[in-house]
Amino acid sequence: MKGELRIRTPEGVTFAYALAGPVTRCLAATIDLICAIILSTFLGRILGLAGWIDEGLAQALIVLGYFVISIGYGVLMEWAFRGQTLGKRMFRLRVIDAAGLRLRFYQVLLRNLLRFVDMLPAFYLLGGVLSLFSARAQRLGDLAAGTIVVHQPKLRAPDLEQLLAVKFNSLREHPHLAARLRQRITPEEAGAVLQALLRRDQLTPDSRVALYAEMAGYFKARVSFPSENFESMPDEQFLRNLAEILYSSGRAAKRETGGDKRENEILFDTPESLATLPARFSDKRVAKDA
Repeated sequence: MKGELRIRTPEGVTFAYALAGPVTRCLAATIDLICAIILSTFLGRILGLAGWIDEGLAQALIVLGYFVISIGYGVLMEWAFRGQTLGKRMFRLRVIDAAGLRLRFYQVLLRNLLRFVDMLPAFYLLGGVLSLFSARAQRLGDLAAGTIVVHQPKLRAPDLEQLLAVKFNSLREHPHLAARLRQRITPEEAGAVLQALLRRDQLTPDSRVALYAEMAGYFKARVSFPSENFESMPDEQFLRNLAEILYSSGRAAKRETGGDKRENEILFDTPESLATLPARFSDKRVAKDA
């Protein structure tokens, strides 16, 4: 069984996802099972206390309610929290599309509807055996829905001081334009710039040149800096100058005020790497599939 899934985008960026192991998946499923049992038992207690039905019928409704609640619990949690339930969140697991595209509702619904088939004859025996022989550790529900379960370790933010260090930033010669740029650039767009620089070595030379040229042209059009500031500047250097303006000021301000030092954490601990990028710079298959 492979230990990771690699997805390569048309831009030449490769994303590696660590496949969730059977032990952590079993522990997460146990937590979710306990949640479903608690909810169904609570429902039965309410029906019993209300005195609307006799005890035998209440027990039958508890069993039926368990199946409905367990399916509804999985569907609601995985859709609302982008592939996570309480159990998966505790063990940093997440359901994602096997091709790296955006997770769809029908995928969430299908994999949860087939959960009871995977549980046959007991204790997820069928699903566990299938996942052991699957190259992507997929149970029957995952195979039918085209999903996989991955493990997301907590990532540390890189050293931005070293990444954004520039001897001279010509864009800072126009502070009013720099301020306007910070005002117009969205957090998602700023994250796209930073991710493109962080993943520089993961791009092929041709893909890197093409991507940086497209991004530089896009951001140059957002604020009209004097052309002499970057007419002979490589596109990569322009993006570094841009990132230095967007991030260095915020970090300096937080150091001066003693604020929270965990800025930009969302850029380095996000569940859907492609989803954090604006549609213009993300996997074009997402737009095609939409």
